[in-house]
Amino acid sequence: MRAYARLALAGFRRHSIYRGAMFAGLATNVVFGVIRMTVLVAAVSAAGPIAGYDTATSAVYVWLGQGLLAFVVLWGDTHLAERVRTGDVVVDLYRPWHLQAALFAEDVGRAGFAVLVRLVPPVALGALLFPFRWPDPVVLPLFAVSAVLALATSFAVRFLLNASTFWLLENRGLLSVYNVLTPVLCGLAVPLDFFPGWARDALWSTPFPAMIQAPIDVFLERGSPWAVLAHQAFWAAALAALGYFVLLRAMRKVVVQGG
Repeated sequence: MRAYARLALAGFRRHSIYRGAMFAGLATNVVFGVIRMTVLVAAVSAAGPIAGYDTATSAVYVWLGQGLLAFVVLWGDTHLAERVRTGDVVVDLYRPWHLQAALFAEDVGRAGFAVLVRLVPPVALGALLFPFRWPDPVVLPLFAVSAVLALATSFAVRFLLNASTFWLLENRGLLSVYNVLTPVLCGLAVPLDFFPGWARDALWSTPFPAMIQAPIDVFLERGSPWAVLAHQAFWAAALAALGYFVLLRAMRKVVVQGG
């Protein structure tokens, strides 16, 4: 456990070095947040509350979503995939840790820094500039748990996408499809409650809402938080277990290939 704690600290420090990139990303988040907020407020003003979303609720949805997308790394990463392509992953597999757990520990450290630079500032800005619906204080710990589960689910999905490189050798096509579909499937493009009932139910049967829509729903106190947390916990655990077995198969493949 001490090794994984050090990896988490290393992940925090490594990402804190690139402060210019983080602040540039924050500026981009704010610009797109203003654009999304303008469009959504215009729709709500013209048609009245849509699926329970008024101006204040829409502000929470937009700005919390803008912060969460960086926190969970919604559009994936290629760190492990690059190491598989170059063969450096062999060194990682020989180190005295479990590769999946080690990568998650580092991702937790990265997410900790993202909270300070990419999650809190957009939410604070949105609360200052627009009507904002704050939840009951007792909901905030539940939101924190939901955000952690969102991170765990996102990491598990990203790990599987990266692990596909053991077989595909080049996963950029798969990652491109994922990046195009995920904003809609997870509730970033529009709230999932805007969809017809059958489509909303179908989407909630997948892990994607657990990454963005679920923590927003907990914050907004939409429905039972326990049902949302259970959905997130199920997918985080199921995908982590799947990643564990995929890595076992991948390790056998590396040995067969002479890695």
